[in-house]
Amino acid sequence: MTETESSLVDGRPRSPGRRRLINLLAALPLTGLRPRAAEAALPKADRPWHHLADGTFRNPPGSPERGGAFGDWASFFYRRLAERPPPVTVPPGHVLRGDEALAGIAAAAGADSVTWLGHASFLIRWQGRTLLTDPYLTERASPFSFFGPRRFAGPALPPELLPPVDVLLLSHNHYDHLDLRALARLRGLERASVVMPLGLGRYVDQGRFARALEVDWLQRVEVAGLEVTAVPAIHFSKRGLFDRNASLWCGYHLAGRDGALLFTGDTAYGPVFREVAARLPPPDLALVPIGAYEPRLLMQGSHCTPEEAVMIGRDWGARRLCGMHWGTIQLTDEPPFAPVDRFRAAAAEGGYGAAAAWTLAIGETRRL
Repeated sequence: MTETESSLVDGRPRSPGRRRLINLLAALPLTGLRPRAAEAALPKADRPWHHLADGTFRNPPGSPERGGAFGDWASFFYRRLAERPPPVTVPPGHVLRGDEALAGIAAAAGADSVTWLGHASFLIRWQGRTLLTDPYLTERASPFSFFGPRRFAGPALPPELLPPVDVLLLSHNHYDHLDLRALARLRGLERASVVMPLGLGRYVDQGRFARALEVDWLQRVEVAGLEVTAVPAIHFSKRGLFDRNASLWCGYHLAGRDGALLFTGDTAYGPVFREVAARLPPPDLALVPIGAYEPRLLMQGSHCTPEEAVMIGRDWGARRLCGMHWGTIQLTDEPPFAPVDRFRAAAAEGGYGAAAAWTLAIGETRRL
């Protein structure tokens, strides 16, 4: 489906690294979406930086690269898959009961609010619309129901108890973000629009939605009366054996009559955020990832630290921050609740007081 959007490029001269970022922005399509086959056939000079000739994608210039030798990765995956990790002790109050979560949503009475459903999943009520991000709401982040990373906390609400949404935002194809079992159980999708990065439609039953839009970085579409802009993220995509980076990854900037929100998706930290933020309204609230960052050598190219999450918020000029991608599933080596203290300390050092740096309980609703 073809939509109209803005390129958001000013063309100001920059240093060589920043010039590559400007070229990335300038090469983005001005209207609609080019077919993948046609994109791959374009001469190199006509392709956006992140589009490769074979139809796959790459991160923005200046992004950190994934480190580690084969042995480092083998050891990491052995710890994740073969060893039995110690059980996680979930602090009291970290997950609300289902009735408490529903009561919090009802008490907001349609006012602008966010409800954290765990990990990177938020139910957002904003400017009269209901949005849902990356609903990972079942037990395992895995293609298998009996094997693979398993959540230790939540969800407070199963998919079928969530209210119908107007807009579903999907950031990339990893199993802890694109949960097809949860999507199958959501109600009312026939009235909803789904917005997803290029190539993700191959994994999703698009016929279940009123509208299904695949978007490129900095493509702006109007959905349910909101301006939704896909923004770059520093990550990767992979869901099967042979599809690495075959679909794009992104975050979303949401603009309406009364302000803006930012959902970063999964991302590391790099110079692209400052570049893009200069072209979009600063968000009133930025949902930023604070977990899954150790071992640092292995994760530096795909996940930010809590301190870097605050830097992303500062680069965007966000008034408030809310930490996500923590306290739900053990994907990496850091203790599961370590990100919280680091995030709060970094936020305070970065000029965000306690009222402007949120860490919610799973199922908690906070008014904007």
